[in-house]
Amino acid sequence: MTTRGATADIARLAPEAFAERAQTIEAEVGRVIVGQRELVRQSLMCLLANGHALLEGVPGLGKTMLVRTIADVIDCTFNRIQFTPDLMPADITGTNILVEDGGTRQFRFQPGPVFANLVLADEINRATPKTQSSMLEAMQEHQVTVARQRYPLEEPFFVLATQNPLEMEGTYPLPEAQLDRFIFKVMVPFPSEEDLVSIVDRTTGTDAPVAGRVTTAAEIIEMQRLARSVPIAPHVTAYAVSVLAATHPDQPRAPELVRQYVRYGGSPRGAQALVATAKIGALLDGRFNVAADDIRNVAMPALRHRVILNFEGEAEGITPEAIIRSILDAVQPPAVE
Repeated sequence: MTTRGATADIARLAPEAFAERAQTIEAEVGRVIVGQRELVRQSLMCLLANGHALLEGVPGLGKTMLVRTIADVIDCTFNRIQFTPDLMPADITGTNILVEDGGTRQFRFQPGPVFANLVLADEINRATPKTQSSMLEAMQEHQVTVARQRYPLEEPFFVLATQNPLEMEGTYPLPEAQLDRFIFKVMVPFPSEEDLVSIVDRTTGTDAPVAGRVTTAAEIIEMQRLARSVPIAPHVTAYAVSVLAATHPDQPRAPELVRQYVRYGGSPRGAQALVATAKIGALLDGRFNVAADDIRNVAMPALRHRVILNFEGEAEGITPEAIIRSILDAVQPPAVE
Protein backbone atom coordinates (compact mmCIF):
# COMPACT_ATOMS: atom_id res chain seq x y z
CA MET A 1 0.00 0.00 0.00
CA THR A 2 2.90 2.34 0.69
CA THR A 3 4.30 1.66 -2.76
CA ARG A 4 1.00 2.51 -4.45
CA GLY A 5 0.84 5.77 -2.52
CA ALA A 6 4.38 6.67 -3.49
CA THR A 7 3.59 5.96 -7.16
CA ALA A 8 0.55 8.20 -6.99
CA ASP A 9 2.66 10.99 -5.51
CA ILE A 10 5.14 10.67 -8.37
CA ALA A 11 2.35 10.82 -10.93
CA ARG A 12 1.04 14.04 -9.38
CA LEU A 13 4.44 15.76 -9.40
CA ALA A 14 4.34 17.88 -12.56
CA PRO A 15 7.52 19.06 -14.33
CA GLU A 16 6.74 22.60 -13.18
CA ALA A 17 6.55 21.40 -9.56
CA PHE A 18 9.85 19.57 -10.00
CA ALA A 19 11.53 22.72 -11.31
CA GLU A 20 10.00 24.84 -8.55
CA ARG A 21 11.20 22.49 -5.83
CA ALA A 22 14.69 22.37 -7.33
CA GLN A 23 14.83 26.17 -7.60
CA THR A 24 13.81 26.43 -3.95
CA ILE A 25 16.70 24.14 -3.00
CA GLU A 26 19.13 26.18 -5.10
CA ALA A 27 17.90 29.45 -3.60
CA GLU A 28 18.28 28.16 -0.06
CA VAL A 29 21.78 26.87 -0.76
CA GLY A 30 22.55 30.26 -2.29
CA ARG A 31 21.91 31.92 1.07
CA VAL A 32 25.14 30.32 2.28
CA ILE A 33 27.15 29.68 -0.89
CA VAL A 34 28.09 32.93 -2.65
CA GLY A 35 27.96 32.78 -6.44
CA GLN A 36 29.00 29.39 -7.90
CA ARG A 37 25.55 28.94 -9.43
CA GLU A 38 26.79 26.45 -12.00
CA LEU A 39 28.49 24.43 -9.27
CA VAL A 40 25.31 24.34 -7.18
CA ARG A 41 23.16 23.45 -10.21
CA GLN A 42 25.41 20.64 -11.39
CA SER A 43 25.78 19.20 -7.87
CA LEU A 44 22.00 19.17 -7.53
CA MET A 45 21.64 17.51 -10.93
CA CYS A 46 23.95 14.71 -9.79
CA LEU A 47 21.91 14.22 -6.63
CA LEU A 48 18.61 14.13 -8.52
CA ALA A 49 20.07 11.72 -11.08
CA ASN A 50 21.04 9.41 -8.18
CA GLY A 51 24.70 9.81 -9.08
CA HIS A 52 27.88 11.16 -7.53
CA ALA A 53 29.91 14.29 -8.22
CA LEU A 54 33.64 14.92 -8.34
CA LEU A 55 34.67 18.52 -7.73
CA GLU A 56 38.14 19.70 -8.67
CA GLY A 57 39.60 22.95 -7.41
CA VAL A 58 42.18 24.44 -5.11
CA PRO A 59 41.49 24.43 -1.35
CA GLY A 60 39.35 27.14 0.20
CA LEU A 61 36.62 27.50 -2.44
CA GLY A 62 33.74 26.32 -0.24
CA LYS A 63 33.39 22.75 -1.48
CA THR A 64 32.94 21.36 2.04
CA MET A 65 30.45 24.07 2.94
CA LEU A 66 28.46 23.29 -0.21
CA VAL A 67 27.76 19.65 0.59
CA ARG A 68 27.09 20.41 4.27
CA THR A 69 24.59 23.07 3.21
CA ILE A 70 22.87 20.72 0.76
CA ALA A 71 22.51 18.16 3.57
CA ASP A 72 20.89 20.78 5.81
CA VAL A 73 18.55 21.99 3.07
CA ILE A 74 17.22 18.51 2.22
CA ASP A 75 17.29 17.30 5.85
CA CYS A 76 19.68 14.38 5.30
CA THR A 77 22.44 12.86 7.37
CA PHE A 78 25.93 14.07 6.51
CA ASN A 79 29.41 12.71 7.13
CA ARG A 80 32.77 14.04 6.07
CA ILE A 81 35.76 11.79 5.39
CA GLN A 82 39.10 13.54 5.27
CA PHE A 83 41.29 11.49 2.94
CA THR A 84 44.94 11.33 3.96
CA PRO A 85 47.82 9.03 2.95
CA ASP A 86 47.45 6.95 6.13
CA LEU A 87 43.67 6.47 5.84
CA MET A 88 42.68 2.79 5.68
CA PRO A 89 39.66 1.23 3.93
CA ALA A 90 38.14 0.15 7.26
CA ASP A 91 38.22 3.79 8.37
CA ILE A 92 35.65 4.44 5.63
CA THR A 93 33.44 1.36 5.45
CA GLY A 94 33.56 0.29 9.09
CA THR A 95 34.73 -2.89 10.76
CA ASN A 96 33.74 -5.67 13.14
CA ILE A 97 34.69 -5.03 16.75
CA LEU A 98 34.76 -7.48 19.64
CA VAL A 99 32.20 -6.62 22.33
CA GLU A 100 31.17 -8.34 25.54
CA ASP A 101 27.45 -8.90 26.01
CA GLY A 102 26.08 -10.88 28.95
CA GLY A 103 29.34 -12.59 29.64
CA THR A 104 29.86 -13.66 26.05
CA ARG A 105 32.09 -12.08 23.45
CA GLN A 106 30.94 -11.53 19.91
CA PHE A 107 31.81 -9.46 16.90
CA ARG A 108 29.56 -6.52 16.14
CA PHE A 109 29.71 -4.34 13.06
CA GLN A 110 30.68 -0.73 13.70
CA PRO A 111 29.51 1.34 10.69
CA GLY A 112 32.01 3.75 9.18
CA PRO A 113 31.36 7.32 8.03
CA VAL A 114 30.20 6.14 4.59
CA PHE A 115 26.87 5.31 6.26
CA ALA A 116 25.13 8.62 5.65
CA ASN A 117 22.86 10.13 2.99
CA LEU A 118 25.47 12.66 1.88
CA VAL A 119 29.13 11.78 2.15
CA LEU A 120 31.88 14.29 1.52
CA ALA A 121 35.07 12.55 0.41
CA ASP A 122 37.34 15.50 1.02
CA GLU A 123 40.61 15.62 -0.95
CA ILE A 124 40.03 12.08 -2.15
CA ASN A 125 43.20 12.04 -4.24
CA ARG A 126 45.41 12.47 -1.17
CA ALA A 127 44.72 8.85 -0.15
CA THR A 128 46.38 5.81 -1.69
CA PRO A 129 44.61 3.97 -4.54
CA LYS A 130 43.85 1.07 -2.17
CA THR A 131 41.89 3.37 0.13
CA GLN A 132 40.23 5.17 -2.78
CA SER A 133 38.97 1.84 -4.09
CA SER A 134 37.09 1.17 -0.85
CA MET A 135 34.44 3.60 -2.13
CA LEU A 136 33.75 1.62 -5.32
CA GLU A 137 31.12 -0.79 -3.98
CA ALA A 138 29.35 1.91 -1.98
CA MET A 139 29.13 4.23 -4.99
CA GLN A 140 27.99 1.59 -7.46
CA GLU A 141 25.90 -0.84 -5.38
CA HIS A 142 24.87 1.45 -2.48
CA GLN A 143 26.07 -1.19 -0.05
CA VAL A 144 29.16 -2.18 1.93
CA THR A 145 30.52 -5.70 2.35
CA VAL A 146 32.51 -6.47 5.49
CA ALA A 147 33.52 -10.02 6.43
CA ARG A 148 31.16 -11.47 3.79
CA GLN A 149 28.22 -9.59 5.27
CA ARG A 150 26.44 -6.96 3.17
CA TYR A 151 25.14 -3.78 4.73
CA PRO A 152 22.83 -1.59 2.61
CA LEU A 153 23.24 2.19 2.60
CA GLU A 154 20.22 4.37 3.27
CA GLU A 155 18.71 6.20 0.30
CA PRO A 156 19.29 8.75 -1.00
CA PHE A 157 23.03 8.12 -1.08
CA PHE A 158 25.20 10.80 -2.62
CA VAL A 159 29.00 11.03 -2.65
CA LEU A 160 30.50 14.41 -3.34
CA ALA A 161 34.24 14.01 -3.65
CA THR A 162 36.72 16.86 -3.89
CA GLN A 163 40.19 16.66 -5.30
CA ASN A 164 43.08 19.06 -5.69
CA PRO A 165 44.64 19.52 -9.13
CA LEU A 166 46.95 16.61 -9.81
CA GLU A 167 49.92 18.91 -10.23
CA MET A 168 49.81 19.69 -6.51
CA GLU A 169 52.24 17.87 -4.22
CA GLY A 170 51.11 14.76 -2.36
CA THR A 171 48.25 13.69 -4.64
CA TYR A 172 47.46 10.37 -6.34
CA PRO A 173 45.47 10.11 -9.57
CA LEU A 174 42.11 8.40 -9.17
CA PRO A 175 41.84 4.98 -10.88
CA GLU A 176 39.81 5.06 -14.10
CA ALA A 177 37.29 2.61 -12.61
CA GLN A 178 36.56 5.03 -9.80
CA LEU A 179 36.47 8.10 -12.02
CA ASP A 180 33.86 6.34 -14.16
CA ARG A 181 31.53 6.06 -11.18
CA PHE A 182 31.18 9.82 -10.91
CA ILE A 183 28.33 11.02 -13.07
CA PHE A 184 29.85 14.53 -13.29
CA LYS A 185 33.26 16.07 -12.87
CA VAL A 186 32.78 19.74 -12.02
CA MET A 187 35.57 22.29 -12.12
CA VAL A 188 35.28 24.79 -9.25
CA PRO A 189 36.35 28.23 -10.46
CA PHE A 190 37.96 30.93 -8.35
CA PRO A 191 35.26 33.46 -7.35
CA SER A 192 35.03 36.90 -8.88
CA GLU A 193 36.13 39.96 -6.90
CA GLU A 194 32.48 40.90 -6.34
CA ASP A 195 31.74 37.45 -4.93
CA LEU A 196 34.88 37.61 -2.79
CA VAL A 197 33.60 40.81 -1.18
CA SER A 198 30.33 39.04 -0.29
CA ILE A 199 32.22 36.01 1.03
CA VAL A 200 34.39 38.16 3.28
CA ASP A 201 31.39 40.11 4.55
CA ARG A 202 29.45 36.94 5.36
CA THR A 203 32.31 35.06 7.01
CA THR A 204 33.81 37.88 9.09
CA GLY A 205 30.61 39.50 10.36
CA THR A 206 28.45 38.66 13.35
CA ASP A 207 25.46 37.33 11.40
CA ALA A 208 26.43 34.16 9.57
CA PRO A 209 23.72 33.02 7.13
CA VAL A 210 22.15 29.66 7.88
CA ALA A 211 20.23 27.55 5.37
CA GLY A 212 16.90 26.12 6.44
CA ARG A 213 15.27 22.84 5.50
CA VAL A 214 13.06 23.16 2.43
CA THR A 215 12.59 19.50 1.48
CA THR A 216 13.10 16.00 2.83
CA ALA A 217 14.99 12.89 1.81
CA ALA A 218 11.70 11.23 0.82
CA GLU A 219 10.90 14.10 -1.53
CA ILE A 220 14.36 13.85 -3.09
CA ILE A 221 13.73 10.15 -3.78
CA GLU A 222 10.38 11.12 -5.31
CA MET A 223 12.16 13.60 -7.61
CA GLN A 224 14.73 10.95 -8.56
CA ARG A 225 12.00 8.53 -9.56
CA LEU A 226 10.18 11.17 -11.59
CA ALA A 227 13.40 12.01 -13.43
CA ARG A 228 13.84 8.39 -14.50
CA SER A 229 10.32 8.37 -15.97
CA VAL A 230 10.98 11.30 -18.34
CA PRO A 231 10.56 10.00 -21.90
CA ILE A 232 13.35 10.35 -24.42
CA ALA A 233 12.95 9.93 -28.16
CA PRO A 234 15.00 7.21 -29.87
CA HIS A 235 16.85 9.75 -32.04
CA VAL A 236 17.94 11.69 -28.91
CA THR A 237 19.22 8.51 -27.28
CA ALA A 238 21.03 7.70 -30.52
CA TYR A 239 22.61 11.16 -30.45
CA ALA A 240 23.88 10.63 -26.88
CA VAL A 241 25.37 7.29 -27.95
CA SER A 242 26.98 8.91 -31.00
CA VAL A 243 28.61 11.58 -28.83
CA LEU A 244 30.00 8.91 -26.52
CA ALA A 245 31.21 6.75 -29.42
CA ALA A 246 33.08 9.74 -30.83
CA THR A 247 35.29 9.80 -27.72
CA HIS A 248 36.94 6.56 -28.94
CA PRO A 249 39.77 7.01 -31.45
CA ASP A 250 38.95 3.76 -33.26
CA GLN A 251 35.33 4.72 -33.99
CA PRO A 252 34.33 6.15 -37.40
CA ARG A 253 32.62 9.16 -35.77
CA ALA A 254 35.76 10.25 -33.92
CA PRO A 255 37.06 13.64 -35.09
CA GLU A 256 40.73 14.16 -35.91
CA LEU A 257 41.54 15.58 -32.46
CA VAL A 258 40.27 12.38 -30.83
CA ARG A 259 42.18 10.11 -33.22
CA GLN A 260 45.40 11.97 -32.59
CA TYR A 261 45.35 12.67 -28.84
CA VAL A 262 42.95 10.24 -27.08
CA ARG A 263 44.01 6.87 -25.72
CA TYR A 264 40.67 5.69 -24.28
CA GLY A 265 37.16 7.08 -24.54
CA GLY A 266 34.16 6.88 -22.27
CA SER A 267 32.46 3.66 -21.12
CA PRO A 268 28.71 2.95 -21.45
CA ARG A 269 28.33 4.74 -18.11
CA GLY A 270 29.13 7.92 -20.04
CA ALA A 271 26.02 7.48 -22.21
CA GLN A 272 23.98 6.71 -19.11
CA ALA A 273 25.26 9.91 -17.49
CA LEU A 274 24.39 11.96 -20.57
CA VAL A 275 20.82 10.67 -20.69
CA ALA A 276 20.14 10.69 -16.94
CA THR A 277 21.35 14.25 -16.39
CA ALA A 278 19.75 15.48 -19.62
CA LYS A 279 16.42 14.34 -18.17
CA ILE A 280 17.12 16.46 -15.09
CA GLY A 281 17.98 19.43 -17.31
CA ALA A 282 14.71 19.06 -19.18
CA LEU A 283 12.71 18.94 -15.96
CA LEU A 284 14.52 21.99 -14.59
CA ASP A 285 13.44 23.75 -17.78
CA GLY A 286 9.83 22.73 -17.16
CA ARG A 287 9.73 20.10 -19.92
CA PHE A 288 8.81 16.43 -19.73
CA ASN A 289 10.84 15.41 -22.77
CA VAL A 290 14.54 15.42 -23.59
CA ALA A 291 15.98 17.40 -26.50
CA ALA A 292 19.37 17.08 -28.17
CA ASP A 293 20.38 20.41 -26.62
CA ASP A 294 19.91 18.85 -23.19
CA ILE A 295 22.52 16.24 -24.15
CA ARG A 296 24.91 18.93 -25.36
CA ASN A 297 24.44 20.99 -22.17
CA VAL A 298 25.66 18.15 -19.94
CA ALA A 299 28.33 16.71 -22.24
CA MET A 300 31.22 18.62 -20.68
CA PRO A 301 30.80 17.63 -17.00
CA ALA A 302 29.60 14.13 -17.94
CA LEU A 303 32.53 13.25 -20.23
CA ARG A 304 35.59 15.32 -19.25
CA HIS A 305 36.79 12.73 -16.71
CA ARG A 306 36.07 9.83 -19.06
CA VAL A 307 38.40 10.98 -21.84
CA ILE A 308 41.91 9.61 -21.23
CA LEU A 309 44.60 11.40 -23.22
CA ASN A 310 47.59 9.63 -24.70
CA PHE A 311 51.18 10.69 -24.12
CA GLU A 312 51.18 12.99 -27.13
CA GLY A 313 48.02 14.73 -25.96
CA GLU A 314 49.46 15.34 -22.51
CA ALA A 315 52.74 16.58 -23.97
CA GLU A 316 50.92 18.98 -26.29
CA GLY A 317 48.78 20.34 -23.44
CA ILE A 318 45.51 19.19 -24.99
CA THR A 319 42.61 19.31 -22.52
CA PRO A 320 39.62 16.95 -22.31
CA GLU A 321 37.41 20.04 -22.69
CA ALA A 322 38.96 20.77 -26.09
CA ILE A 323 38.38 17.16 -27.11
CA ILE A 324 34.71 17.30 -26.10
CA ARG A 325 34.15 20.61 -27.90
CA SER A 326 35.56 19.08 -31.08
CA ILE A 327 33.19 16.13 -30.67
CA LEU A 328 30.14 18.37 -30.23
CA ASP A 329 31.18 20.28 -33.36
CA ALA A 330 31.68 17.10 -35.36
CA VAL A 331 28.64 15.07 -34.23
CA GLN A 332 25.50 16.90 -35.21
CA PRO A 333 22.07 16.02 -33.80
CA PRO A 334 20.07 13.81 -36.19
CA ALA A 335 17.35 15.50 -38.20
CA VAL A 336 13.81 14.66 -37.13
CA GLU A 337 11.49 13.83 -40.00
